[in-house]
Amino acid sequence: MTGIGRVLVFVYGVMALAATGRSFVQIAERFAEAPLAYSLSAASAVVYILATLALVFARRPGWYTVAWIAIGFELVGVLVVGTLSVVLPELFQHPTVWSLYGIGYVFVPLVLPFFGLWWLITHRTPASGADRAGEEAR
Repeated sequence: MTGIGRVLVFVYGVMALAATGRSFVQIAERFAEAPLAYSLSAASAVVYILATLALVFARRPGWYTVAWIAIGFELVGVLVVGTLSVVLPELFQHPTVWSLYGIGYVFVPLVLPFFGLWWLITHRTPASGADRAGEEAR
């Protein structure tokens, strides 16, 4: 992995650390105040960790698919939580990583999955042996 791929992995790693730290503090200190919001922060942390690992290992069998799932989930999450936090602000009086489309993180959560999906599209993994055998039979 070179160039933009390394930058992407680095940013995902930073987001993983930030979201993990934030959710840990929120859950440890104030979980009863906003269980939904703080659980979503923890979920986003897991997604960022998984996306980081999947991008690092994307050339290995299965990890490319995991990257697609994690980054796709991230995109849906930030869009749904961002929209809900605008439409129903009472649900998110306590901010999450994805609240208001990631405003607390300078909108990086909103932009990052688009770059991640772009990278996955432009860096497809070679088909596995089983996939190639199936294509040859057709």
